[in-house]
Amino acid sequence: MTTVLTPPPPPAVTAAPRPDSGADPSPPPARPGLAFAGAALCVLAAVLLGFAANLTVVGHLQHARDQRTGYDELREQLALGTAPVGQRTFDGKPLPMGAPVALLRVPSLGLREVVAEGTTSGVLMSGPGHRRDTALPGQEGTSVIMGRQWGYGSPFNDLERLPPGASIEVTTGQGKSVYQVLGVRRPGDRLPAPLAEGRGRLTLMTASGAPYTPDGVLRVDAALTTPVQPSPPRPLRGGWIGPAEEALGGENGAWTAIALWTQALLIAALLTVWLHRVWGRWQTWIAAGPVLAALGVAVAGAATRVLPNLL
Repeated sequence: MTTVLTPPPPPAVTAAPRPDSGADPSPPPARPGLAFAGAALCVLAAVLLGFAANLTVVGHLQHARDQRTGYDELREQLALGTAPVGQRTFDGKPLPMGAPVALLRVPSLGLREVVAEGTTSGVLMSGPGHRRDTALPGQEGTSVIMGRQWGYGSPFNDLERLPPGASIEVTTGQGKSVYQVLGVRRPGDRLPAPLAEGRGRLTLMTASGAPYTPDGVLRVDAALTTPVQPSPPRPLRGGWIGPAEEALGGENGAWTAIALWTQALLIAALLTVWLHRVWGRWQTWIAAGPVLAALGVAVAGAATRVLPNLL
């Protein structure tokens, strides 16, 4: 019996993949320029979203939280008889910036706000502030309270709707004082008559103009209708406050915080770009998204302190 030997088949030849076939799974070489561009876009997006959040939802939530805290602190001080009535605390220490000093109520607007000491942009993030070189509400002289028009709870957004004759109630460590609105004063309007000796006046101030674009200061003047409260000695007279506490002033000292938070945000953005290359898109954004958002809000919050305090 004859056996026929069959030669083995020739080896298969595999064609080398073309450069444009997509068969090479290795990632393209890193390009530092693209990485920095991606990080810059992350920083820009985080800051813009942070600004929008700070001037709307996050800012309003911060204002509501600070108001609750300030109300609890002021109510306890009123109960204990330790609420401030001047530039010093009950034990003789200088009254710190941001300390609650009064409860402001405007029944016709449904407004109830805790007033803090100071009128810097940072203080007014928590609610209205008392200008420190003026008398406290209820005392002789003119007391000035400033508040934001739109951002951080927008407590003074409706001041221009106050009609003459409306009442304003302010409670301090000396009791409740009632004021009667004289009128709304806009830039260029006539100044009110000089205040007579032994009389009191309250001036509420906020920004005028379109939302988030103030072009001046709106004032509401009100005359004290209840008895004048005693005025303790004031070691610091009128006019001693700095530009940051003037109407539409900003805090130049906030630039240091802006620089530090921006550096942290840039580092986080660079790490995000690197993780995107080695880890994957969805895993990276799930992990890095909240971090970038939080740092963006922090940068925007620090930058808001440089903006006008009545914004």
